[in-house]
Amino acid sequence: MELADLPAVHEIELASFTSPWPAHAYQSEIETNRMAHYLVARAGDVLAAYGGMWLMVDEAHITTFAVHPAWRRRHIGERLLLAFLDLAVDRGAHEATLEVRLSNLAARRLYEKYGFRPVGLRPRYYSDDNEDALIMTTSALAEPVMRERVARLRAQIDALGVEQ
Repeated sequence: MELADLPAVHEIELASFTSPWPAHAYQSEIETNRMAHYLVARAGDVLAAYGGMWLMVDEAHITTFAVHPAWRRRHIGERLLLAFLDLAVDRGAHEATLEVRLSNLAARRLYEKYGFRPVGLRPRYYSDDNEDALIMTTSALAEPVMRERVARLRAQIDALGVEQ
């Protein structure tokens, strides 16, 4: 993600979340947070999805992840999640974690498909409606089972020929 991407990122943020981050929060993350890594996914010339991840010691924590509503269910989010898992492995992360709304079943299914499993709950995590967040984590990213899962899913997505 670059500063020039922020207007499109903010548009996706507004369309995806009831309590969106302000655009300046992303600017600050990009410019000053050395743990932060932000990626975007494009469909042709259109910025279709974005996400953020903090790399802390041996943990990759996905902090935000959204696909524009017009681009959902086209595997763009899966490609972006794969990019984050690749980045985590490349940077030496042992596992990946995230929080997701309990009510966001589509996101939970995607994360479970990629090896994330529920490990805890953050009560009243979301300030807009006090909904709980489900904490999800992967097994060790370098374990053969996890590597094989990711490789198999990547091959399936690649076979679809989906735009990035």
